[in-house]
Amino acid sequence: MTTTDSQWMARALQLARRGLETATPNPRVGCVLVKDGAIVGEGWHERAGEPHAEAHALRVAGEAARGATAYVTLEPCNHQGRTPPCVDALIQAGVARVVAATQDPNPNVAGRGMEKLREAGIEIECGLMEAEARELNIGFFMRMTRGTPWVCSKIAASLDGRTALKNGASQWITGEDARRDVQRLRARSCAVLTGIGTVLADDPLLNVRLPSASRQPLRVVADTVLRTPPDARLLQGGGAVIYTADESSVDKAAVLERAGACVVRTPRWDDGLDLAALLRDLAARGCNEVLVEAGACLNGALLRAGLVDELALYLAPSLLGDAARGLAHLSELENLDQRVELEWRDVRCVGADLRVVARVRK
Repeated sequence: MTTTDSQWMARALQLARRGLETATPNPRVGCVLVKDGAIVGEGWHERAGEPHAEAHALRVAGEAARGATAYVTLEPCNHQGRTPPCVDALIQAGVARVVAATQDPNPNVAGRGMEKLREAGIEIECGLMEAEARELNIGFFMRMTRGTPWVCSKIAASLDGRTALKNGASQWITGEDARRDVQRLRARSCAVLTGIGTVLADDPLLNVRLPSASRQPLRVVADTVLRTPPDARLLQGGGAVIYTADESSVDKAAVLERAGACVVRTPRWDDGLDLAALLRDLAARGCNEVLVEAGACLNGALLRAGLVDELALYLAPSLLGDAARGLAHLSELENLDQRVELEWRDVRCVGADLRVVARVRK
């Protein structure tokens, strides 16, 4: 593969990012058709149930697609879903060569799309800019290979790692720019998960309030003994999911369901919910990326269980002192080998605050 190939694949990835907030639960995919050194068609997957990136690009190209090279950020699908197989469309259009950034982790595809194209006499290459393509769809890859979503915990804190005063006051530690940035995190997430403590203390909406928002994430509450008030703001409009281990509160569950919630019972684990089971259920509902906006209890429980993949920390230029509440309730360590180790991914200023993104080493 050549530098020119990389140029066209970079364009396909740029197109794929346009589906960042809308393509879920499908992957974000871009496609560029090139012939005689020029783009003859391009497209991206916008929404589930709508045409895939290849179909959009082929429609634009028309007859010019014959003999062209297709640059696709994910292996073309070979199965009939809500839309026809993309491999059939590429074959019928007479494309001569397909360059895919990465193989599709979906077991319904997983190499069979490229195999069918190769059998049709189309030249196939795979692996160009694979790391970038996988990163763009990190949640989709995790759901397909691990059976759970990609989990990012968003935490707003002071520079000394405090998220609220001892009396619970926390609005607002960080500034307006940081809060607007969080809206973008919500917009790309399939679900926003919080704990019952946050619901009772803050009564959050957990919705996306950007003018451009065309989709709202699933609002999810971890509520072991079913204390969610039926008038909680996050229940407005329906669609919220409440996970509980309480099997006796049939009446409470019925009230919440009448308020528009879906109550799901999960097993207990230690003193709370089986959080791994909760995440597996969210994956079964098509959630690729889950954003956690919770307090120290749920953040700590997820970290202790090894279920957090990434931390997005918004640090304010202030100090709240030892009496204020911390980031996460973690067990006391006897030696440094027991610490949660992180890998820095990004550090930048967002308004007056500092945003630090770190991945949990596993």
